[in-house]
Amino acid sequence: MNILFLCTGNSCRSIIAEATFNHLASAHMRAISAGSQPTGEVHPRSLALLAEKGIATAGYYSKSWDDLPATPDIVITVCGNAAGETCPAYLGNVLRAHWGVDDPAKATGTDKEINASFEAAYRILRARILAFVQLDQEILSDARKLKAELDQIGNIL
Repeated sequence: MNILFLCTGNSCRSIIAEATFNHLASAHMRAISAGSQPTGEVHPRSLALLAEKGIATAGYYSKSWDDLPATPDIVITVCGNAAGETCPAYLGNVLRAHWGVDDPAKATGTDKEINASFEAAYRILRARILAFVQLDQEILSDARKLKAELDQIGNIL
């Protein structure tokens, strides 16, 4: 099962979700990430946070949804709802869910405050990913049930 975490820039949230998912999920589930308008680089604070959590960062890079190595089965958008941010709409025939998370790359303030924004995004995404990877096979194999579960998981804070 291929899961695509999608946002606009593919520098923070979707990269954090991709790496965290791949760290926590079983071998039959794999995450990739992409952006509709990728920045071309992973935010250094994203990489530092992942490394601090013991999650491998090698091989993760900012990429376009036009360059996916595999067709996703599930697309999860992670764009936030703040400041009128618009999530890209993936146009494939896939199951979709929205797990909005505010963009830590837009955080301002002291280093401590900015780091707290990255930590908050990671904490929310990790909690949602844990709920996803713990779903039983009956739910994973039923698209209707899976869609309902993914939508519910998107509410976890």
